Amino acid sequence: MTQDFYSVEQVAERLGLHVKTVRSYIREGKLNAVRIGKQYRIAHADLAALTGGAVPPPLRERVTRNRKVAVSAIVEIDAIGREAADRLTTHLLGAAGAREPASAERLRVQSLYDAERAHLKLIVLGDAHDCGRMLSLADALLEQPQ
Repeated sequence: MTQDFYSVEQVAERLGLHVKTVRSYIREGKLNAVRIGKQYRIAHADLAALTGGAVPPPLRERVTRNRKVAVSAIVEIDAIGREAADRLTTHLLGAAGAREPASAERLRVQSLYDAERAHLKLIVLGDAHDCGRMLSLADALLEQPQ
């Protein structure tokens, strides 16, 4: 969104600077501004001249545009036999490898089985959507009769 004029606060946000720094740039003549009442307004062309080209988007837009959400889930299952643990792990590993490549983040599933305690630990790493699907699949497989 291109505007004709920016406030001091908008310029500070776009450049990742403090408002006082932008005001000092104006006072020192590094940044041209027009005073309207008690506030300064900076023209788009003047801001572009200061930055040496294109005006960057506001900082919060840059941050949210590249946001990545990652999930690490640890599932511990007691009283599970070796055969059931192997079946569950095989299904989850197969589902992780067969998911559509639309997701840029790789989904990882790791398992550790302790035969003495009949205990399975699953570790699922990836984006929130894929991890949620893996946990739902694990729950559905555990509900099936053995």
